[in-house]
Amino acid sequence: MWELLWPAWLAGCLLALAAATLGCLLVWRRLSYFGDSLSHATLLGVALSLWLHIPVWGGLVTVCVLLALVLANLLGKRQLPSDALLMAVSTTTLSAGLVTISQMDEVRVDLLAYLFGDLLSIGIADLPVLSIALLLVLAIVSYFWRELLSAAIDEDLAAVEGLPIIKLRMLLLVLLALVVTVAMKAVGSLLITALLVMPSLVARPLVSTPTHMVLLAALMGVLSVSGGLLSSFYWDTPVGASIVLSIALLFVLVHGIVFLKENYYGRTVESQT
Repeated sequence: MWELLWPAWLAGCLLALAAATLGCLLVWRRLSYFGDSLSHATLLGVALSLWLHIPVWGGLVTVCVLLALVLANLLGKRQLPSDALLMAVSTTTLSAGLVTISQMDEVRVDLLAYLFGDLLSIGIADLPVLSIALLLVLAIVSYFWRELLSAAIDEDLAAVEGLPIIKLRMLLLVLLALVVTVAMKAVGSLLITALLVMPSLVARPLVSTPTHMVLLAALMGVLSVSGGLLSSFYWDTPVGASIVLSIALLFVLVHGIVFLKENYYGRTVESQT
């Protein structure tokens, strides 16, 4: 069993580490919808790759990075509401990808694989490229961590301190585009947002510092990938959906315990005093 699972598990763990780290920065910046916009754009990247007869990875990276750069500039304009802009881009790119693929009669496309992913299809031959890409993302985030954290927590204060806000925003979103490109293989274009955002939401009520939140979110991501892979192997469930359900179970468990502690245990202590 381990011989079959370890390439997918290793790729999934590296992806969880990178996604959880960037996801925390997105949550702090209130840009959770951005991951959704880029994830839906991956289908357009696949369609353009097939249409132009270029490698799928090339089309994915090109579309996601270009879209990230465009959105980074548009989000800086105060007259455009960020949530409305990201929702419009998300639905437009997904629709454009579906329409383009539907017109390719000569190409047979497994839409379910692109929409919901298949982490188990990752083999040993895929690991070097995926590992280098994800480790590069983690290395860049680590190097610029203080600057990215300052800009994420309070962008105005970071600007007063002299940090290049626009460049930092572009750096974050380009790194996110690379992670989304890799994540499409694991959980598909429709479920990438969950891998980005939900680990940070699970970790948030349990920690008091940003660094601890990132570390705990990464751990939650690794646990969800492990649980999703085991569920898929033993019960033949879809890998991507199983990973997301594992994160959802952790979310319900953690927030349920926090809710009970704040409401039931707190009232019990007050009544005894």
